[in-house]
Amino acid sequence: MRDARLLAFLLCLAPGMARAESKFYLEDGDRVVFHGDSITEQRLYSTYVETYVVTRFPERNVTFVNSGWNFDRVTGGDRGGGPIDLRLRRDVFAHKPTVVTIMLGMNDAGYRPFDPKAFQAFSKGYEHIVEAVKSELPDIRLTLIRPSPFDDVTRKPNVPGGGYNAVLVRYGAFIKELAEKSGVDVADLNTLVVAALEKAAEVDPTNARKLIPDRIHPGPGGALLLAGVLLKTWNAPATVTRVELEIGRDGVKTSRQENTKVTLATARKGGVVSWMQDDAALPFPVDLNDPTVALAAKVSDFLLALDQEVLKVAGLDRPEYTLAIDDEGVGMFTKAQLAEGVNLAGLDTPMARQAAKVHTLTIKHHDVHHVRWRQVEVPWQDEKAPHLNAALKGLDAL
Repeated sequence: MRDARLLAFLLCLAPGMARAESKFYLEDGDRVVFHGDSITEQRLYSTYVETYVVTRFPERNVTFVNSGWNFDRVTGGDRGGGPIDLRLRRDVFAHKPTVVTIMLGMNDAGYRPFDPKAFQAFSKGYEHIVEAVKSELPDIRLTLIRPSPFDDVTRKPNVPGGGYNAVLVRYGAFIKELAEKSGVDVADLNTLVVAALEKAAEVDPTNARKLIPDRIHPGPGGALLLAGVLLKTWNAPATVTRVELEIGRDGVKTSRQENTKVTLATARKGGVVSWMQDDAALPFPVDLNDPTVALAAKVSDFLLALDQEVLKVAGLDRPEYTLAIDDEGVGMFTKAQLAEGVNLAGLDTPMARQAAKVHTLTIKHHDVHHVRWRQVEVPWQDEKAPHLNAALKGLDAL
């Protein structure tokens, strides 16, 4: 007996379709610079943010630069990056950003109990950064990021007085106050990530330790948590696409379509329902084959809050249906599941594979910029090489 089937045929990324959600923080033409220490330099949470933007808003021309430097503090760094004013001039201002994020504090607090002198130096240095950025870039949209966690959840605290993350929380409280005083935005990448770590430790203690493997630098799963919080702070929409179909005596009715256009919807004998779908976005490619990413998705609201690719079909008469997209089987769902709505994001679909290719390109261009910056621009910054600017522009074009 032949299975009942739902057949969808997709053409992805048709621009200009209306969205129901509130306004997203990033606009067409924005140039975003991520400034920070090694947690930013990893190019994990920043590439996740970029891939989300370019797959969700393909019609917008938004560019991204990662300017994180290992061991950096509010004063700059001694690992080759130079003092903060040089860092800002060369690695932030030179890119003429419209949006800047700053995440510092992990190194400033010194990996020891709260030190009033270190905190005073941090406060003064952070205030200088904010003043310098606002002075150089008067129209800047600035997001200050409260330090991401030192993992005192999956391992016992190793700093007296409540653990090192408790120190970072105090630094984050200052950042929140500074943001409010300065009229800029703030993102808390500590509180919700700690909550996710606590859930993960209950669900899967082994992989929970791998979310932030060395307690400082997030792995792919931990970075997904960071990116999710930043995107939600920026009012990122949940909807990739939403399709709702109703099967009745008169055929198939499209009762709702968001960020997509549904055509040629028909119901045929044998329980086959088919339609053409022209999507304006791709899902964020959550790699659920990575156990730490799967865990991060499970203990957070990433899929619910940021990755909703919903298919809902009412009026079906068979108990089960096989969903095929572009003639590729995606999964089998019950009549009840389809009536309630199925989130296709996270499943192995043609759309997800296309989005994964986009993410690969995102990583490649971030890696090219890192080489251009650290192996060409910085080593040659004091030289009067006639072809340096042309070389940098050529690498920027990749």
